[in-house]
Amino acid sequence: MYVPAMTTLLKIVAVLAAAYVCLTVWVYLSQRRLLYQPTRTVTATPADIGLAYEDVRLVNALGTELHGWWLPHPQARFTLLFCHGNGGNVSHRLHSLRLFHDLGLSVLIFDYSGYGRSLGEPSEVATRADARAAWDWLAQRGIDPGSVILFGRSLGGAVAARLAADVVADVAAEGTPVAGLILESTFTSVPDMGARLYPWLPVRLLVRDRYDSTRALAGLQTPALFIHSPDDEIVPHALGLALYDGYQGPKSFLALTGGHNDGFLLSGQDYVAGLVRFLAGLQVRAPGPGAENPA
Repeated sequence: MYVPAMTTLLKIVAVLAAAYVCLTVWVYLSQRRLLYQPTRTVTATPADIGLAYEDVRLVNALGTELHGWWLPHPQARFTLLFCHGNGGNVSHRLHSLRLFHDLGLSVLIFDYSGYGRSLGEPSEVATRADARAAWDWLAQRGIDPGSVILFGRSLGGAVAARLAADVVADVAAEGTPVAGLILESTFTSVPDMGARLYPWLPVRLLVRDRYDSTRALAGLQTPALFIHSPDDEIVPHALGLALYDGYQGPKSFLALTGGHNDGFLLSGQDYVAGLVRFLAGLQVRAPGPGAENPA
């Protein structure tokens, strides 16, 4: 008399298992569409906010043509290489470009493969090559590596961390270390992010683009500013704090208020003041390895 009930239960289990497998396969096949959310249309330029700029064409090591903007400052204190987040394109970062200009920084911002006017398709391999192409462009313009700050927001933080790992050893061998590293609202790795978002999926086995910033930053001694909001609804504050805690070089932490995409806006002068303090510290190069400074 229990056989029909057992058969029904087995059928339910089989259906649930099949649904789980289908969902897992869908996540694996769709992960890059979830991770990268580019827009092609460039809706504005720095000229719209009164900033002089130059259209830049780059070619990465994969042969992909990229687009970016060079915004020179007439009395630049440093040059900032801007790695933006996973959505939109360079035209959605005008507020930050104005802010960095007002801080006395020249800025090179570029679009990843598949974003804005850049050709190709985004991937971890591609973004790594894209960032290196931007770095090489600065070198070709005669920009001293010791005056360059690598800046990354959200996914761009992982791109900047990887770029730091790729170039710092070469630059340090020449005796001119990179000036600094700013990682804003970013994470330890994509698997860590995925495990928090989808704890019921074997995310660590599925992830193709890992962006392991913890590993990339290991051994670096570049002065670094980590920025994050405890109210971040996309990248958990705990992951940003873990990245900061694990970094062994000179470092400081700036706490924001507000969400993932508006924290730097809502924090207003607190955000600006934290950047100013970090820049001032770079000028004197006071902290030694592992030193911590409040931002």
